[in-house]
Amino acid sequence: MALLEVRGLKKYFPVLQGIWSKVIGHVKAVDGVSFSVAEGETFGLVGESGCGKSTISKMVLLLEEATSGEILFRGKNIFHLGSRDLGQYRSSVQAVFQDPTSSLNPRMRIREIVTEPLVVNRTLSAPAVQEKLEEALSQVGLNPESAQLFPHEFSGGQRQRIALARALIVRPSLIILDEPVSALDVSIQAQIMNLLKDLQSKLGLAYLFIAHNLATVRYMSHQIGVMYLGKLVERGPAREVFAHRLHPYSQVLFSAALPFHPDTPYEEVNLQGEVPSPLNPPPGCRFHPRCPQVMKICSEVEPCLEEAFPGHLVACHLRKNK
Repeated sequence: MALLEVRGLKKYFPVLQGIWSKVIGHVKAVDGVSFSVAEGETFGLVGESGCGKSTISKMVLLLEEATSGEILFRGKNIFHLGSRDLGQYRSSVQAVFQDPTSSLNPRMRIREIVTEPLVVNRTLSAPAVQEKLEEALSQVGLNPESAQLFPHEFSGGQRQRIALARALIVRPSLIILDEPVSALDVSIQAQIMNLLKDLQSKLGLAYLFIAHNLATVRYMSHQIGVMYLGKLVERGPAREVFAHRLHPYSQVLFSAALPFHPDTPYEEVNLQGEVPSPLNPPPGCRFHPRCPQVMKICSEVEPCLEEAFPGHLVACHLRKNK
């Protein structure tokens, strides 16, 4: 059984007009997405801005209500949890966000920031809280003495370690990592990613890793999903997806990144046109207005996500014509 399973997840935001707030349409931010995150593994979500990655993370964290679909955690639908199970779920699933400066309260000391999840979710004695605080800070490479300081007294990388300590203190099973290193210097990015991998190995953590940087996704992920305009267009083992990009959008997206080795041949693919509006997505395949390999059927029939190789799925009519 997967730790986290997303089934047919949809999120439509109503578009309102006039003083009476009449609904004139819906922005289809997430439109029928399915994937799973295994125990102790990382599932990476990639795609350009506005494709729905962060909206999915907000629904997993119960910060947004889903329009339809299911999210199962250890086999239970999180949208139907009772108060007791909901409290356990909130402890089991934590998050680390993109900007550590914005995610840490500047008026709180590190002790209060890191231990806040314990205060909210559990009843522990002061010595037990202190013990867990020191353990969490040690796990992310910070001294216990730093607990008395404020966030502004730390560098960006250290602040992200504090955010990670806050997530770890309740011993979660899954951590949502929404662009966790994109706001950091390159050298610090490598340190944080190595720390995340070490913690995963030691604690058996699972990650839902959302990022733009394909190099970080390749380094961190066991499985990967490529999103375009609210839909998954390709999904599979990270090594397989990077080695054999089957969907035309995946090929374009990956070609836009610098090669992982300087000796690797580099050929950039330029796309024509703009990303269609999620308010009025095109019929058929949503990528067809910009696809360099478009066929007639692409504008008429929406392709399903189907297995091309074992464990490697793609939503593209080209695969059926080969």
